[in-house]
Amino acid sequence: MSGLLALLDDVAALTNLAAAQLDDVSAQAAKVGVKTAGILIDDTAVTPKYVHGLPAARELPIVWQIARGSFFNKLVILLPVAMLLNTFAPWMLSPLLMIGGAYLCYEGAEKIWHSFHPEPLPVYAENPVDHAHLEKQRVAGAIKTDFILSAEIMTIALSSIEASTIWNEALVLAVVAVGITILVYGSVALLVKADDLGLKMAQAGYFAATRSLGRLIVRGMPAFMDMIATIGTAAMLWVGGSIIIHGIEGFGLTQIAHFVEDMSARMREFATVASGVLGWATEALISGIFGLAVGLVVLVIMIAGTRLFQRR
Repeated sequence: MSGLLALLDDVAALTNLAAAQLDDVSAQAAKVGVKTAGILIDDTAVTPKYVHGLPAARELPIVWQIARGSFFNKLVILLPVAMLLNTFAPWMLSPLLMIGGAYLCYEGAEKIWHSFHPEPLPVYAENPVDHAHLEKQRVAGAIKTDFILSAEIMTIALSSIEASTIWNEALVLAVVAVGITILVYGSVALLVKADDLGLKMAQAGYFAATRSLGRLIVRGMPAFMDMIATIGTAAMLWVGGSIIIHGIEGFGLTQIAHFVEDMSARMREFATVASGVLGWATEALISGIFGLAVGLVVLVIMIAGTRLFQRR
């Protein structure tokens, strides 16, 4: 009898340990999710453009193909690479983060540049062959973009984890990868089908309020998508600038980081209402301005390099 009780005590202890580990993984994943919020917004804002101009019936299948590629990017490629780097070359994480941050700044600056210098949209012939070819191109381009954003997410996640063992780190990364992918591409699916839902509500709604809401959705989706894209661009600059500022601080260049912290602290002291929010907004604004400056420098270098390559 005493042996059975001892066995039950051991089982209970193991159960409590497992529950504690799961709680720790959940808490770590939630913490990482907050730190990667800027990239998530941008990922959600960027993806809908890949289904623009394609048949409505193909929108959800395309989103699923991109999501499947995102799962592969995160779980099969990036997670093992991140764990290997963290185990054998942890010193590479900060430089990789800074490179990714510079890329985010470049992407944000490029979007702002194109908003002032828009390029004409290509016109595609209305036949299944062109649509099929275009769909393959769009999916491939989306998965490449997702790979870069996913690499940044996984690197930020890895640098934020405080797990006790390598297995806990891997589990947290896996939870983050799956949760973020479901969140992003679930949101994208809702966004790309919202206008179709609104049109159906406007045409076949039983109540007048339902039809009015449908018309409001149809009219409001273009402006809403533009707002999401704008927020995504700002988030890229803020996240990228913040990553670089903290990265160069680790190399001894602390002036910019101290300036950002000082201005944020002054705003918190000055504000009488919502001081925490205003302090964070000040930090994000300065980081975003710095990110825009970095992005413009990278953009100029890329343009000059491309022109030089074309001339040669």
